[in-house]
Amino acid sequence: MEEVQPIRDKTILNGMINYFKASSQRNYIFFMMGIHSGLRVSDLLKLKVGDVRDEHVNFVAEKTKNRRKKRKRQKFIIHHVIRDDLMRYIASKDDDEYLFPSRQRKKLTGAAGEPIDRVTAYRMIRDAAARFGLKEIGTHSLRKTWGYHMYTENPRNLALLMKMFGHEDMTTTLLYIGLTQDEMDESIQALSLTQIG
Repeated sequence: MEEVQPIRDKTILNGMINYFKASSQRNYIFFMMGIHSGLRVSDLLKLKVGDVRDEHVNFVAEKTKNRRKKRKRQKFIIHHVIRDDLMRYIASKDDDEYLFPSRQRKKLTGAAGEPIDRVTAYRMIRDAAARFGLKEIGTHSLRKTWGYHMYTENPRNLALLMKMFGHEDMTTTLLYIGLTQDEMDESIQALSLTQIG
């Protein structure tokens, strides 16, 4: 499995947002939910319309560090930036429909109304990233992008990120969100505790 990176550049990130908004409402909402929630793609894909009608989304995380523990319901607030677009997207949908439905029937079962799969989500993200010259981008980049920007906008969010990602130490979280040595050095150099001269 190749290592993927967050989308660090906000100009490129906004370009991708506009690209998705112009090309597909479903893909746009998927991308926006991914970069504004910190959810794993596996958790996004299993969301149903009824899960997002309120201000908060309640869900059971797909992956947990310790499978023996009972998985707890978690919740996150739907970011205000996407709330109106999300409400328009689901306005005519039934609560039991998947939020990100596949346009194709499943090959084995012939079932319709299933969510897009991880491969489709991966291709969607990779194709958009390629349009903007990005490499090392995949579905996990959405979660990493959220974490990266949460941290760079306010480093005090590190404890929150550690908890949300299920990490036990800061180093793991900083590596996970793709904080580079240059960015760490720049942050240290920018720190001004005293005035000289």
